[in-house]
Amino acid sequence: MEQAGTSSTWEPDVLPGFERLTLPLEPDFEGDVVATLVRRAVEPGVDDDAERDAGIDVLYVHGWVDYFFQTHLAAFWERQGARFYALDLRKYGRSLREHQTPGFVTALATYDEDIEAALAALGHGPDAASDRRLVLMGHSTGGLVLSLWVSHRPGRADALVLNSPWLEFQTGGVGRWVLEPGVRAQAALAPRSQLVNVDLGFYARSISDRFDGAWSVDPAWRPDTGWRSTPAWLAAIFQGQERVSRGLGIDVPVLVLLSARSTAPVRWSPEMMTTDSVLEVNGVARRVPALGSHVTLVRIDGALHDVTLSAPAVRDVVWRELSRWVAAYVPAPPPAAAPEPTGVAAWWRRTFGRGRPSRRTVTAPAPAPAPRPAPGRTARPTG
Repeated sequence: MEQAGTSSTWEPDVLPGFERLTLPLEPDFEGDVVATLVRRAVEPGVDDDAERDAGIDVLYVHGWVDYFFQTHLAAFWERQGARFYALDLRKYGRSLREHQTPGFVTALATYDEDIEAALAALGHGPDAASDRRLVLMGHSTGGLVLSLWVSHRPGRADALVLNSPWLEFQTGGVGRWVLEPGVRAQAALAPRSQLVNVDLGFYARSISDRFDGAWSVDPAWRPDTGWRSTPAWLAAIFQGQERVSRGLGIDVPVLVLLSARSTAPVRWSPEMMTTDSVLEVNGVARRVPALGSHVTLVRIDGALHDVTLSAPAVRDVVWRELSRWVAAYVPAPPPAAAPEPTGVAAWWRRTFGRGRPSRRTVTAPAPAPAPRPAPGRTARPTG
Protein backbone atom coordinates (compact mmCIF):
# COMPACT_ATOMS: atom_id res chain seq x y z
CA MET A 1 0.00 0.00 0.00
CA GLU A 2 1.40 3.38 -0.98
CA GLN A 3 1.98 5.87 1.79
CA ALA A 4 1.63 9.17 -0.03
CA GLY A 5 1.77 12.38 1.94
CA THR A 6 -0.51 15.36 1.66
CA SER A 7 0.37 17.77 -1.11
CA SER A 8 -1.15 21.06 -2.20
CA THR A 9 0.40 20.77 -5.66
CA TRP A 10 0.02 18.37 -8.53
CA GLU A 11 2.64 15.62 -8.56
CA PRO A 12 3.38 12.63 -10.84
CA ASP A 13 0.92 9.76 -10.52
CA VAL A 14 1.49 6.01 -10.63
CA LEU A 15 -0.18 6.01 -14.06
CA PRO A 16 2.27 7.17 -16.75
CA GLY A 17 1.26 10.51 -18.22
CA PHE A 18 -1.05 11.40 -15.30
CA GLU A 19 -0.68 13.50 -12.19
CA ARG A 20 -2.49 13.69 -8.88
CA LEU A 21 -3.51 16.21 -6.26
CA THR A 22 -3.97 15.16 -2.63
CA LEU A 23 -7.03 16.80 -1.05
CA PRO A 24 -6.88 17.10 2.76
CA LEU A 25 -10.18 16.42 4.51
CA GLU A 26 -11.42 16.67 8.07
CA PRO A 27 -9.92 13.90 10.26
CA ASP A 28 -12.26 11.19 11.51
CA PHE A 29 -12.04 8.80 14.47
CA GLU A 30 -9.30 6.82 12.67
CA GLY A 31 -7.07 9.85 12.08
CA ASP A 32 -6.07 11.91 9.05
CA VAL A 33 -8.23 11.58 5.93
CA VAL A 34 -7.55 12.58 2.32
CA ALA A 35 -9.07 12.17 -1.13
CA THR A 36 -7.06 12.21 -4.35
CA LEU A 37 -7.77 13.91 -7.66
CA VAL A 38 -6.18 12.52 -10.85
CA ARG A 39 -5.86 14.08 -14.30
CA ARG A 40 -3.79 13.92 -17.46
CA ALA A 41 -0.42 15.57 -16.82
CA VAL A 42 -0.25 19.14 -18.05
CA GLU A 43 2.96 20.21 -19.75
CA PRO A 44 3.94 23.81 -18.96
CA GLY A 45 3.29 26.13 -21.88
CA VAL A 46 1.52 23.45 -23.94
CA ASP A 47 -2.21 23.64 -24.68
CA ASP A 48 -2.88 21.10 -27.42
CA ASP A 49 -6.57 20.86 -26.52
CA ALA A 50 -7.37 24.57 -26.82
CA GLU A 51 -8.93 24.28 -30.28
CA ARG A 52 -11.14 21.28 -29.46
CA ASP A 53 -12.13 22.34 -25.94
CA ALA A 54 -15.88 21.78 -25.65
CA GLY A 55 -16.16 23.65 -22.35
CA ILE A 56 -16.91 20.45 -20.36
CA ASP A 57 -15.35 19.18 -17.13
CA VAL A 58 -15.88 15.50 -16.21
CA LEU A 59 -15.43 14.14 -12.68
CA TYR A 60 -15.36 10.33 -12.39
CA VAL A 61 -15.94 8.41 -9.14
CA HIS A 62 -15.06 4.69 -8.82
CA GLY A 63 -16.92 1.84 -7.12
CA TRP A 64 -16.41 -0.45 -4.11
CA VAL A 65 -12.92 -1.98 -3.73
CA ASP A 66 -11.74 0.11 -6.64
CA TYR A 67 -9.68 3.11 -7.74
CA PHE A 68 -9.05 4.99 -10.97
CA PHE A 69 -6.95 3.09 -13.53
CA GLN A 70 -9.15 3.41 -16.64
CA THR A 71 -6.90 5.65 -18.72
CA HIS A 72 -8.89 4.69 -21.84
CA LEU A 73 -11.96 6.31 -20.26
CA ALA A 74 -10.01 9.53 -19.83
CA ALA A 75 -8.96 9.30 -23.50
CA PHE A 76 -12.60 8.91 -24.58
CA TRP A 77 -13.71 12.06 -22.78
CA GLU A 78 -10.72 13.97 -24.08
CA ARG A 79 -11.75 13.04 -27.62
CA GLN A 80 -15.08 14.71 -26.84
CA GLY A 81 -13.19 17.91 -25.99
CA ALA A 82 -13.68 17.49 -22.22
CA ARG A 83 -11.25 17.89 -19.36
CA PHE A 84 -11.28 14.61 -17.44
CA TYR A 85 -10.65 14.19 -13.72
CA ALA A 86 -10.99 11.11 -11.52
CA LEU A 87 -11.47 11.02 -7.76
CA ASP A 88 -10.15 8.31 -5.46
CA LEU A 89 -12.45 8.62 -2.45
CA ARG A 90 -11.20 8.50 1.13
CA LYS A 91 -9.83 5.10 2.19
CA TYR A 92 -9.63 3.84 -1.41
CA GLY A 93 -6.70 3.49 -3.79
CA ARG A 94 -4.35 6.47 -3.66
CA SER A 95 -6.22 7.83 -0.63
CA LEU A 96 -5.95 4.69 1.54
CA ARG A 97 -3.63 4.97 4.56
CA GLU A 98 -2.20 2.29 6.84
CA HIS A 99 -4.24 3.39 9.86
CA GLN A 100 -7.59 3.19 8.03
CA THR A 101 -10.26 0.55 7.58
CA PRO A 102 -10.52 0.23 3.77
CA GLY A 103 -13.66 1.81 2.35
CA PHE A 104 -15.20 2.43 5.76
CA VAL A 105 -17.89 5.09 6.25
CA THR A 106 -21.06 5.13 8.31
CA ALA A 107 -23.06 7.29 5.84
CA LEU A 108 -22.76 7.87 2.11
CA ALA A 109 -23.17 11.59 2.78
CA THR A 110 -19.65 11.46 4.24
CA TYR A 111 -18.39 11.49 0.64
CA ASP A 112 -19.96 14.90 0.11
CA GLU A 113 -16.78 16.43 1.53
CA ASP A 114 -14.61 14.47 -0.92
CA ILE A 115 -16.73 15.54 -3.88
CA GLU A 116 -16.84 19.18 -2.80
CA ALA A 117 -13.06 19.27 -2.34
CA ALA A 118 -12.59 17.88 -5.86
CA LEU A 119 -15.10 20.30 -7.40
CA ALA A 120 -13.46 23.25 -5.65
CA ALA A 121 -10.14 22.23 -7.24
CA LEU A 122 -11.90 22.13 -10.64
CA GLY A 123 -13.45 25.57 -10.17
CA HIS A 124 -16.96 24.19 -9.58
CA GLY A 125 -17.39 25.02 -5.92
CA PRO A 126 -20.83 26.00 -4.59
CA ASP A 127 -20.06 29.71 -4.93
CA ALA A 128 -18.00 29.52 -8.13
CA ALA A 129 -19.22 31.12 -11.34
CA SER A 130 -17.72 28.74 -13.88
CA ASP A 131 -18.76 28.98 -17.53
CA ARG A 132 -17.80 25.32 -18.03
CA ARG A 133 -20.41 22.59 -17.86
CA LEU A 134 -20.00 19.83 -15.28
CA VAL A 135 -20.62 16.16 -16.06
CA LEU A 136 -20.43 13.68 -13.19
CA MET A 137 -19.75 10.01 -13.92
CA GLY A 138 -19.93 7.22 -11.35
CA HIS A 139 -19.38 3.47 -11.42
CA SER A 140 -21.23 1.01 -9.16
CA THR A 141 -21.14 2.41 -5.59
CA GLY A 142 -19.78 5.67 -7.04
CA GLY A 143 -22.93 5.83 -9.17
CA LEU A 144 -25.11 5.52 -6.08
CA VAL A 145 -23.07 8.17 -4.25
CA LEU A 146 -23.24 10.66 -7.14
CA SER A 147 -26.96 10.06 -7.70
CA LEU A 148 -27.67 11.02 -4.09
CA TRP A 149 -25.31 14.01 -4.27
CA VAL A 150 -26.90 15.41 -7.45
CA SER A 151 -30.42 14.93 -6.11
CA HIS A 152 -29.61 17.04 -3.03
CA ARG A 153 -27.88 19.82 -5.01
CA PRO A 154 -30.03 20.93 -7.95
CA GLY A 155 -28.27 23.19 -10.38
CA ARG A 156 -24.72 22.15 -9.48
CA ALA A 157 -24.16 19.61 -12.30
CA ASP A 158 -25.27 19.65 -15.93
CA ALA A 159 -25.47 15.90 -16.57
CA LEU A 160 -24.95 12.56 -14.84
CA VAL A 161 -23.53 9.36 -16.36
CA LEU A 162 -23.90 6.11 -14.40
CA ASN A 163 -21.89 3.01 -15.27
CA SER A 164 -23.66 0.00 -13.67
CA PRO A 165 -24.80 2.01 -10.63
CA TRP A 166 -25.55 0.06 -7.45
CA LEU A 167 -29.12 1.33 -7.16
CA GLU A 168 -30.53 -1.88 -5.68
CA PHE A 169 -29.17 -4.74 -3.58
CA GLN A 170 -28.61 -8.06 -5.29
CA THR A 171 -31.46 -9.69 -3.39
CA GLY A 172 -33.86 -6.91 -4.38
CA GLY A 173 -35.92 -4.56 -2.26
CA VAL A 174 -37.59 -7.36 -0.28
CA GLY A 175 -34.24 -8.99 0.51
CA ARG A 176 -32.83 -5.63 1.57
CA TRP A 177 -35.86 -5.06 3.80
CA VAL A 178 -35.32 -8.46 5.46
CA LEU A 179 -31.57 -8.01 5.98
CA GLU A 180 -31.51 -4.37 7.03
CA PRO A 181 -32.71 -4.66 10.68
CA GLY A 182 -30.00 -7.19 11.54
CA VAL A 183 -27.33 -5.22 9.72
CA ARG A 184 -28.35 -2.01 11.50
CA ALA A 185 -28.25 -3.74 14.90
CA GLN A 186 -24.78 -5.09 14.21
CA ALA A 187 -23.68 -1.67 12.94
CA ALA A 188 -24.74 -0.11 16.24
CA LEU A 189 -22.89 -2.71 18.33
CA ALA A 190 -19.76 -3.32 16.25
CA PRO A 191 -19.69 -0.96 13.26
CA ARG A 192 -16.26 -2.09 12.00
CA SER A 193 -16.70 -5.81 12.51
CA GLN A 194 -16.29 -7.84 9.34
CA LEU A 195 -19.15 -9.50 7.53
CA VAL A 196 -18.87 -12.75 5.60
CA ASN A 197 -16.98 -12.21 2.36
CA VAL A 198 -19.05 -13.35 -0.62
CA ASP A 199 -16.50 -12.20 -3.24
CA LEU A 200 -14.77 -15.31 -4.61
CA GLY A 201 -12.61 -13.32 -7.02
CA PHE A 202 -14.56 -14.08 -10.18
CA TYR A 203 -14.92 -10.46 -11.25
CA ALA A 204 -11.21 -9.86 -10.71
CA ARG A 205 -10.55 -12.91 -12.87
CA SER A 206 -12.62 -11.39 -15.69
CA ILE A 207 -10.76 -8.04 -15.73
CA SER A 208 -7.21 -8.56 -14.45
CA ASP A 209 -4.41 -9.41 -16.90
CA ARG A 210 -3.01 -11.69 -14.19
CA PHE A 211 -5.95 -13.99 -14.94
CA ASP A 212 -8.38 -14.00 -17.91
CA GLY A 213 -8.79 -10.23 -18.23
CA ALA A 214 -6.97 -7.55 -20.18
CA TRP A 215 -6.33 -4.81 -17.62
CA SER A 216 -3.44 -4.01 -15.32
CA VAL A 217 -4.93 -3.76 -11.84
CA ASP A 218 -2.98 -3.15 -8.62
CA PRO A 219 -3.95 -5.95 -6.18
CA ALA A 220 -2.92 -3.74 -3.25
CA TRP A 221 -5.65 -1.25 -4.15
CA ARG A 222 -8.05 -3.75 -5.69
CA PRO A 223 -7.63 -7.13 -3.94
CA ASP A 224 -8.76 -10.11 -5.99
CA THR A 225 -11.35 -11.14 -3.41
CA GLY A 226 -12.13 -7.60 -2.31
CA TRP A 227 -12.38 -6.40 1.27
CA ARG A 228 -14.65 -7.84 3.90
CA SER A 229 -17.39 -5.26 4.25
CA THR A 230 -18.49 -3.84 7.59
CA PRO A 231 -22.05 -3.63 8.95
CA ALA A 232 -21.92 0.18 9.27
CA TRP A 233 -20.92 0.52 5.61
CA LEU A 234 -23.59 -1.94 4.44
CA ALA A 235 -26.24 -0.14 6.49
CA ALA A 236 -25.24 3.08 4.72
CA ILE A 237 -25.63 1.34 1.34
CA PHE A 238 -29.08 0.06 2.31
CA GLN A 239 -30.13 3.55 3.38
CA GLY A 240 -28.95 5.03 0.08
CA GLN A 241 -30.76 2.38 -1.95
CA GLU A 242 -33.94 2.93 0.02
CA ARG A 243 -33.67 6.63 -0.78
CA VAL A 244 -33.43 5.76 -4.50
CA SER A 245 -36.50 3.53 -4.28
CA ARG A 246 -38.55 6.52 -3.07
CA GLY A 247 -37.44 8.63 -6.05
CA LEU A 248 -34.59 11.12 -6.30
CA GLY A 249 -36.09 13.73 -8.64
CA ILE A 250 -32.77 14.47 -10.35
CA ASP A 251 -33.22 17.58 -12.51
CA VAL A 252 -30.53 16.98 -15.16
CA PRO A 253 -30.23 14.42 -17.99
CA VAL A 254 -29.06 11.02 -16.76
CA LEU A 255 -27.51 8.19 -18.79
CA VAL A 256 -27.38 4.69 -17.31
CA LEU A 257 -25.12 2.11 -18.98
CA LEU A 258 -25.87 -1.44 -17.88
CA SER A 259 -25.05 -4.95 -19.04
CA ALA A 260 -27.84 -6.88 -20.70
CA ARG A 261 -27.38 -9.89 -18.40
CA SER A 262 -26.02 -11.00 -15.03
CA THR A 263 -24.28 -14.18 -13.92
CA ALA A 264 -24.57 -15.17 -10.26
CA PRO A 265 -21.06 -15.35 -8.71
CA VAL A 266 -21.52 -18.82 -7.25
CA ARG A 267 -18.90 -20.64 -9.32
CA TRP A 268 -16.72 -19.63 -12.23
CA SER A 269 -18.36 -19.64 -15.64
CA PRO A 270 -17.08 -18.42 -19.02
CA GLU A 271 -20.25 -16.32 -19.18
CA MET A 272 -18.65 -14.05 -16.58
CA MET A 273 -16.48 -12.68 -19.39
CA THR A 274 -19.56 -11.23 -21.09
CA THR A 275 -21.98 -10.44 -18.26
CA ASP A 276 -22.20 -8.52 -14.98
CA SER A 277 -21.02 -10.91 -12.27
CA VAL A 278 -21.38 -8.34 -9.45
CA LEU A 279 -24.88 -6.83 -9.65
CA GLU A 280 -28.29 -8.22 -10.52
CA VAL A 281 -28.82 -5.93 -13.49
CA ASN A 282 -32.57 -6.43 -13.91
CA GLY A 283 -33.14 -5.25 -10.35
CA VAL A 284 -30.97 -2.20 -11.02
CA ALA A 285 -32.84 -1.48 -14.27
CA ARG A 286 -36.15 -1.45 -12.40
CA ARG A 287 -34.80 1.32 -10.17
CA VAL A 288 -33.60 3.53 -13.06
CA PRO A 289 -36.91 5.43 -13.58
CA ALA A 290 -36.75 6.52 -9.93
CA LEU A 291 -33.67 8.63 -10.62
CA GLY A 292 -35.45 11.50 -12.33
CA SER A 293 -37.70 12.63 -15.14
CA HIS A 294 -35.13 12.59 -17.95
CA VAL A 295 -33.28 9.26 -17.85
CA THR A 296 -31.82 7.20 -20.69
CA LEU A 297 -31.15 3.49 -20.05
CA VAL A 298 -28.83 1.61 -22.41
CA ARG A 299 -28.51 -2.18 -21.96
CA ILE A 300 -25.35 -3.48 -23.60
CA ASP A 301 -25.03 -7.10 -24.64
CA GLY A 302 -21.70 -8.64 -23.66
CA ALA A 303 -20.79 -5.96 -21.13
CA LEU A 304 -19.00 -6.57 -17.83
CA HIS A 305 -19.86 -4.91 -14.53
CA ASP A 306 -17.65 -1.97 -15.50
CA VAL A 307 -18.93 -1.65 -19.06
CA THR A 308 -15.79 0.25 -20.10
CA LEU A 309 -13.65 -2.81 -19.28
CA SER A 310 -15.56 -5.08 -21.66
CA ALA A 311 -14.15 -6.65 -24.83
CA PRO A 312 -13.11 -4.20 -27.58
CA ALA A 313 -16.21 -4.72 -29.74
CA VAL A 314 -18.45 -4.13 -26.72
CA ARG A 315 -16.46 -1.04 -25.72
CA ASP A 316 -17.08 0.34 -29.20
CA VAL A 317 -20.80 0.14 -28.47
CA VAL A 318 -20.25 1.89 -25.13
CA TRP A 319 -18.33 4.74 -26.77
CA ARG A 320 -20.91 5.08 -29.54
CA GLU A 321 -23.84 5.26 -27.14
CA LEU A 322 -22.03 7.60 -24.78
CA SER A 323 -20.85 9.97 -27.52
CA ARG A 324 -24.36 10.07 -29.04
CA TRP A 325 -25.86 10.92 -25.66
CA VAL A 326 -23.24 13.61 -25.00
CA ALA A 327 -23.95 15.19 -28.39
CA ALA A 328 -27.67 15.29 -27.58
CA TYR A 329 -27.63 16.37 -23.95
CA VAL A 330 -24.26 18.02 -23.37
CA PRO A 331 -23.84 19.85 -26.69
CA ALA A 332 -20.99 22.19 -27.47
CA PRO A 333 -21.72 25.81 -26.49
CA PRO A 334 -22.81 28.19 -29.27
CA PRO A 335 -20.04 30.24 -30.87
CA ALA A 336 -19.17 33.46 -29.11
CA ALA A 337 -21.08 36.49 -30.35
CA ALA A 338 -19.15 38.78 -32.68
CA PRO A 339 -17.92 41.96 -30.98
CA GLU A 340 -20.04 45.06 -31.46
CA PRO A 341 -18.84 47.13 -34.47
CA THR A 342 -17.25 50.52 -34.00
CA GLY A 343 -16.59 53.54 -36.22
CA VAL A 344 -18.18 53.53 -39.70
CA ALA A 345 -19.66 50.07 -39.19
CA ALA A 346 -21.42 51.18 -36.01
CA TRP A 347 -22.81 54.29 -37.76
CA TRP A 348 -24.09 52.15 -40.63
CA ARG A 349 -25.86 49.72 -38.25
CA ARG A 350 -27.48 52.57 -36.30
CA THR A 351 -28.60 54.34 -39.51
CA PHE A 352 -29.76 51.44 -41.65
CA GLY A 353 -30.34 48.69 -39.07
CA ARG A 354 -28.09 46.20 -40.79
CA GLY A 355 -24.50 45.19 -40.99
CA ARG A 356 -21.76 47.04 -42.76
CA PRO A 357 -22.33 47.08 -46.56
CA SER A 358 -20.44 44.62 -48.70
CA ARG A 359 -17.41 45.96 -50.47
CA ARG A 360 -18.28 44.01 -53.64
CA THR A 361 -19.31 46.09 -56.67
CA VAL A 362 -22.76 45.10 -57.86
CA THR A 363 -24.08 46.26 -61.26
CA ALA A 364 -27.84 46.73 -61.37
CA PRO A 365 -29.55 44.96 -64.28
CA ALA A 366 -30.81 47.17 -67.14
CA PRO A 367 -34.59 47.80 -67.09
CA ALA A 368 -36.61 45.62 -69.43
CA PRO A 369 -37.84 47.46 -72.63
CA ALA A 370 -41.49 48.57 -72.72
CA PRO A 371 -43.72 46.30 -74.82
CA ARG A 372 -44.49 47.65 -78.32
CA PRO A 373 -48.19 48.08 -79.25
CA ALA A 374 -49.69 45.76 -81.80
CA PRO A 375 -50.13 47.23 -85.31
CA GLY A 376 -53.32 49.23 -85.84
CA ARG A 377 -54.04 49.59 -82.09
CA THR A 378 -53.24 52.31 -79.62
CA ALA A 379 -51.45 51.26 -76.58
CA ARG A 380 -53.27 52.04 -73.36
CA PRO A 381 -51.66 52.45 -70.02
CA THR A 382 -52.05 49.43 -67.82
CA GLY A 383 -52.98 50.03 -64.24
